[in-house]
Formats: sequence, C-alpha cells, structure tokens
Amino acid sequence: MRFREGDLVEDVNGIIFDVKGLVHPPNRVVAFPRFIPHAEGERKRDSVRYSKVYALSVRYGFLKEKFSEYLVQDEVFGELLCEIPADNIKRHYCPTERLLELRSNKHPDPLEKLALELAETLKESANIPWNSIGVSGSILAKLHTQTSDIDPIIYGAKNCRKAYAALGALAEDKKSPLKPYCTRAALRKLFEFRSKDTRVSFEDFVRTESRKVLQGTYEGHDYFIRCVKDRRETRERYGDVHYTNVGYAKIKATVTDDSEAIFTPCTYKIEQTLTLEGTTPTGTISEIVSFRGRFNEHARNGETVIAQGKIERAQDKEGEEWLRLLLGNRPTDFMILA
Repeated sequence: MRFREGDLVEDVNGIIFDVKGLVHPPNRVVAFPRFIPHAEGERKRDSVRYSKVYALSVRYGFLKEKFSEYLVQDEVFGELLCEIPADNIKRHYCPTERLLELRSNKHPDPLEKLALELAETLKESANIPWNSIGVSGSILAKLHTQTSDIDPIIYGAKNCRKAYAALGALAEDKKSPLKPYCTRAALRKLFEFRSKDTRVSFEDFVRTESRKVLQGTYEGHDYFIRCVKDRRETRERYGDVHYTNVGYAKIKATVTDDSEAIFTPCTYKIEQTLTLEGTTPTGTISEIVSFRGRFNEHARNGETVIAQGKIERAQDKEGEEWLRLLLGNRPTDFMILA
C-alpha cells in the first residue's frame, strides 16, 4: 500500500486519519486522527456519527489517552509520530478516485457539485489532465456538511506549477468565482481559526495570507488547494535521511529559493541565518520546512523572514549533513515577514 499527502485512511476502530507527507516507514503510515466515531458527533455517515478534530495538540491528546500504541518515537524522523500499522487499515481513501466518483454522480449534493465545478475550473484554466486532480478533506470521507470547505488536490510538479500560474491569473480576474482572502473581514475569520494552532499577530498574519492564491472562497465556500508531487518525483525513501532534534529557536534569514513553497510539504532555502532566541546550533540552518499547508506561499525570494520552530540535523546515507527549521508541530511555531 502506498500513501501520500491528502489521502485518508480508516483503521479497524473506524477512526479516519489524514495522511502526512510522502515518506512512510515500511508497513506503517504516518497519519493523524481527523474524524473520530462519537455518539454526539456533528458529522454523520450512514448510521455512524463522527467528531472532527483540528488542533495537533488535541490529536496527540486523543492518541495518548485512547490509542497510545499508534504513537511511535520514530528513529528516522526523530519525532513522536502517529504511525498506523498497515494491518490495522481497513480502508484507503484516494482523492482522485473520489473525484472520478463525483464526475459520474448524476445526483451530487450542492457541495459536491461545487467541488466538481472547482476541479473543472482548475483543469480548464491550467490545462492539466483529470487524473492529476482529486478532492480531499471531508468530501473525500463523505463526512461533509453544506458549510464544509472544498479541498482540491493537484498531483505532479508540472501540473501544480501550471495550476498555480492559472490561479494567479484568476485571482486578478474580478469575474472569477475564485476569490482569494483579500478583505480584512475574510482574513479575520481565517485568523480566528488558525490562531488556535499557530500564534502570530493579526497584522503579521495579514501580511502573509493576503498574498496567497492557493486559498480563498469559491461561491462562498472556503477552499484550500493542496499541491503534491507525484510518487516518482519523491526521491527520498524512508531511512535515506535521518533527522535529529537539535533544539528550538527563533531565527532571522533571507529566502533564496522559494521554488518548493507551493507544495505540501514545503521548503524554503535560506541564507544569512541569524539566531535571535533559543538554541544556537553548530553549523548554519539552510532551510525552513513544514508539512502543514498553512505555511505554503509564506515568503518569496529575497524576502527576510523571522521563523520559530524545531531545529533538526539531517544526515543522508552518504554522510552529508545540513540543518533545517521544522514548522508546524507546536502552536508557538511561526514564520512572518521581517
């Protein structure tokens, strides 16, 4: 079984997890609980009710209390992760298959119809094939409500870049149904949701989020478009690189390569790195990385950023080492424009 960012998996207990990243240990998948069966849950599929969990801290808390066997101190990633054994997975939800199902559905509900329309807009405006597009999130699990977000996903670096360019053009077209978050009211609503898990000031939030095109509203519904590389484009395999926790710090740096900023996971190459607070490692932090889509499009080439997160020392099989700053594991992790 091969898993990638944007997929969902359901375990033998009926819990639905969202898959994180593109690299997974043998016979296990790195994923975190998203929909949990609960008698008083606000979501319902068939006869089962589910609660949806958002914050990473809540997910870890649930696992520690109920399913501690899924928590693994992974020696390769150097992190306490939720890793589900393949034998415990009873269903694998694939975004491209769900979109294919929507295309053949003669009676979609209103939100499913909008998700299909948005996928069609992406396909036509970017001139990318249908098999490079999927739909993730609650629609993928068939646990959406009519106020749920729409979460398209695009596969393949070339397709993602074409879609990103098309989205940039659509953002400037006043007649386009896709509306990036550009008003303070829309950004305030997004901030109130995000600030529970990533703590920055509203003004710093506005400076980064108001420029993004991978998120916005479509016909009044929030969307986030996830860009994911194809499996064949992912060179790293589990164990190729080992990551070691070096500490935690706030740094200031200049972005020198933002070419991977639209993808999940995203990477920013940096130079002129200065430690402002926390651990001062031996060596220079050369990149900022995150597995969370909220850090996509955060900075551009030549811009100076201030970021806070976990410092990791990476070492590959050839013995080459480098340092990176990992964002998204704590509410205190952030990246803002300096």
